[in-house]
Amino acid sequence: MTIVDVLLLVVAGFFAGVVGFVTGLASLVSYPALLAVGLSPVAANVTNTVAMVGVGVGALSNSAREVVDTGPRVWRWTAYAALGGLTGAVVLLVAPPGSFEATVPFLVAFASLALLLQPKIRELAGGRDLPRVFAAALFVVAVYGGYFGAGAGVIFLALTLICTSESIWRASILKSYLLGVANLVAAIGFAFFGPVHWIAAAAMAVGAFAGGWCGPPLVKRIPPNLLRVGVAIAGFGLAAWLAFG
Repeated sequence: MTIVDVLLLVVAGFFAGVVGFVTGLASLVSYPALLAVGLSPVAANVTNTVAMVGVGVGALSNSAREVVDTGPRVWRWTAYAALGGLTGAVVLLVAPPGSFEATVPFLVAFASLALLLQPKIRELAGGRDLPRVFAAALFVVAVYGGYFGAGAGVIFLALTLICTSESIWRASILKSYLLGVANLVAAIGFAFFGPVHWIAAAAMAVGAFAGGWCGPPLVKRIPPNLLRVGVAIAGFGLAAWLAFG
């Protein structure tokens, strides 16, 4: 890997961090960049998971109080995310290639539709929180995050805005934190058993940390409805890219 490749990954990591925090679509930037510098699809996938831990760490360093202010339930959610990330990593390492990717475009498209319809869905639910549904769905999304991860942030945003009364600002912070936990646990497993390209992972993680740190103040300035609709539209684009790209 040349110095130009390393610099490319740092820059790609930064934009992945910003895009990942704002929209939940970090892998739309980071995964193709890893392929572009010559990594195989499997190596790019596991290296991407390791590198994207930087987004969560960067975002948390600039929004730790918001996570703590969520209360005791955030620690239960952390456990679900960790268990899901571990499960996803195991599935990736033992499952036949391509066994899960076929469903991913449909999951992302469904989540994007749910984001667009979120106000109406919350209205139909009577504005009630759905803690059990949220906990179970969080585990499933974390499994996906540990396995592949593209679009996991979109799915998580839709899940949080529908099942809880959190604002999109706090949902974005929780997304980065909890998916960061899932990525971290998966990354530990990949460190021992997966084909991680450590130079690429380190370069991208440096940029991702900086991008994640820049994310919270940026999201705070974006009107909530504009952000929700924008993420949904970007999610539809990602679903099309995953299905036909």
